[in-house]
Amino acid sequence: MYSQRNLGSRVLAGARRLRIAVGAFVAVAALLIGSTVTAGAAPTPSSALSGLTGFREGFVKVDGGSLHYVRGGSGPALVLLHGWPNTWYEWHSVMPELAKTHTVIAFDLPGLGGSAVSTDGKYDTISVASKVHQGVTGLGYQSVAILAHDVGSLVAYPYARNFPGEVSRMAVLEAPLNGFGLEGAYGLSWHFMFNMTGNPVPEQLINDRAHVATYLGWLFSSAKYPNSIAQSTYIDAYSDAAHRSAGFDYYRAYPTNAADNKRLAEQKLTIPVMAMGASDVFGPAVGQSFANVASDVRTVVAPDSGHWIPEENPTFLKQCAGLFFGPAGVPAPSSDLANCVS
Repeated sequence: MYSQRNLGSRVLAGARRLRIAVGAFVAVAALLIGSTVTAGAAPTPSSALSGLTGFREGFVKVDGGSLHYVRGGSGPALVLLHGWPNTWYEWHSVMPELAKTHTVIAFDLPGLGGSAVSTDGKYDTISVASKVHQGVTGLGYQSVAILAHDVGSLVAYPYARNFPGEVSRMAVLEAPLNGFGLEGAYGLSWHFMFNMTGNPVPEQLINDRAHVATYLGWLFSSAKYPNSIAQSTYIDAYSDAAHRSAGFDYYRAYPTNAADNKRLAEQKLTIPVMAMGASDVFGPAVGQSFANVASDVRTVVAPDSGHWIPEENPTFLKQCAGLFFGPAGVPAPSSDLANCVS
């Protein structure tokens, strides 16, 4: 659990702004409880491919359903895992650059985006990592590198831990681990505990597209550059009741994840782990967290960015990822990229 000093004064200032909005949002949500829940099909993701030349989408069967993915480029496989409340699309600004040197595979996590809601209802990170691994091997890949953000980072860790030798290196963005610091962030935003509340409370409070737009719009307003985030894409994706509930289930699994991480922490990762926090949010706290479970952690702070680094500062992420996943020995062009070097 991180102290206020470790999280930084700007994080605390952001937390105060978030808390101010709580009362108003809850009051509005309470008035809206009576609205009818409407569950439609998962959004059709293909329209999002416009502008991503050379990328194609597909589905791969895994336990409990299928995973949607977008793939392009050539070279070693690089798996991208998004966060909540995003989809694969949060990587759209960095995918073309990454695809110049890698086969990029951006998955929608199980139950989210265009992926099927899991019939087994399991959204703890060990279960999700296993399904992502099934997706990777189902597409014919054995060894991969991983770039992950937010909840995706929580999944990337057990993937690398439970499938040793199949992950060459891993970059994790803006997520201390369950059991090793994430709990210290619960006081910064009430959405953590809200999403963790048992079904049907969040499902009935956030029960149609208008409510989703209010909730996610409030959440994205905490970004440094909220207008750079594809908010309407994510509002559409989480407007489906079943996928929205799956998103809450990821949070409900946090206590299970924490217990698993603590139980297995002695099995330290030995691969290079680049741990990036945003200058305006977690900063070095991501690296501090992953140092509990990995022996080779390179801490990076993304400048001029809020939580959604892939969309708020894609230029820095492209530079850092290019160095970290690229050939060894390429010098960093600036000091803030020094720990990105392979």
